[in-house]
Amino acid sequence: MDRAIEGNKKRPIRGSITVPGDKSITHRAIILNSIARGESKIRYFLDGLDCRNTLLCMQALGANIEKASPFLLKIKGKGLDGLKVPENVLDVGNSGTTMRLLSGLLAGQNFCSVLDGDDSIRKRPMKRIILPLSLMNGQIKGLYHTNFAPLNIIGKSLQGIDYTLPVASAQVKSAILLAGLYAKGETVIREKQTTRDHTERMLALMKANIQSFPDDQKIRLIPGKELKSIDIDIPGDISSAAYFIAAGCVREGSEIIIRNVGINPTRTGFLEVLKEMGANIQMLNQKDISNEPRADILIKGALLKGIQIDKKIIANIIDELPLVAVIATLAQGRTIVKDAQELRVKESDRIKAIVEGLSRMGANIIENNDGFEISGPTGLSGNSVNSFGDHRIAMSLAVAASYAEGKTVIRETECIDISYPDFMPTYQKIME
Repeated sequence: MDRAIEGNKKRPIRGSITVPGDKSITHRAIILNSIARGESKIRYFLDGLDCRNTLLCMQALGANIEKASPFLLKIKGKGLDGLKVPENVLDVGNSGTTMRLLSGLLAGQNFCSVLDGDDSIRKRPMKRIILPLSLMNGQIKGLYHTNFAPLNIIGKSLQGIDYTLPVASAQVKSAILLAGLYAKGETVIREKQTTRDHTERMLALMKANIQSFPDDQKIRLIPGKELKSIDIDIPGDISSAAYFIAAGCVREGSEIIIRNVGINPTRTGFLEVLKEMGANIQMLNQKDISNEPRADILIKGALLKGIQIDKKIIANIIDELPLVAVIATLAQGRTIVKDAQELRVKESDRIKAIVEGLSRMGANIIENNDGFEISGPTGLSGNSVNSFGDHRIAMSLAVAASYAEGKTVIRETECIDISYPDFMPTYQKIME
């Protein structure tokens, strides 16, 4: 499905909106409550395609999950050893999170399983989870290509591991922690760069024997305790809020409030970058629910300046970097993004995709191996651009289109349903 957007960069936008529940937390709430003891309610879960695939995979593994309303899941936990052999291949669709987290979960079961997904998933690197899980005595490999999906997993007795993550990845960290729940002996994970910590926070709530040592960037998990089911209230996804923050932050006279957004410090890199660029962003009504901080975010239009973004913060802003590229076209001076090679192996090659899209709209942008350079401000012009079937590229280009003169046509926008099914209605509401 193609989507046409008429730009109007001079019109200020004002209003109050909410965004859907956090995608990362939804994945983890479904998986962990399915292997806990007791009953739980998951409120404000994200009902997007990726999280739906996690839910379907867990049901195929025997989890008792009921969608009680559009905003409420009820789960009767099976306990750590309560999962069953799936009757078919577990299809993760386009969800890398589902693929990697379930690989860790399934490595320690007493049965065999196969994880597969769409063409995009089959191109994404899985060596990063295969290696540590193999070091834990897991037996996992690609059916056709050793390090790529579909993955064949033969459940084994696992051993704890002391492992330093070579790539900053919360998905890999979480896969190891899930495997560690089934291992003999403690599992220690060390990070060179801090990544999102939703798994650790949730495991602590569920009474797992887990400790985090932020100063040493280390996590320690001792297995042997059953997880306790917990009710979870999921905050709005800051990665979804980012598109509306971007739509207002460079637009003179704009004022937007986005309510109940998760502000976990491992996820607020985008806000930190924008503030460094000169954005006017305030946090209101801050509180902590389900061990996750949240707030209402107020954004007012301001003049921004270019900055350099590198490995010090890349891991905590990786999903929002295509959006940073859009904002940089409107900022004064040069913006440089480096050390972001991870963008090459997402749902699309996001460096190539955003550079191509913004170039077609007239941006002064240069593609590098590990990022891009942008000189601004540039007057964007409407054009036909390609999302490459990537939800974050599609939504980033929609924001670019709002600042452009004339009409922009974005191709393959159905991919937006992966993380934000109501994006376009909300976008149209706030832009009116």
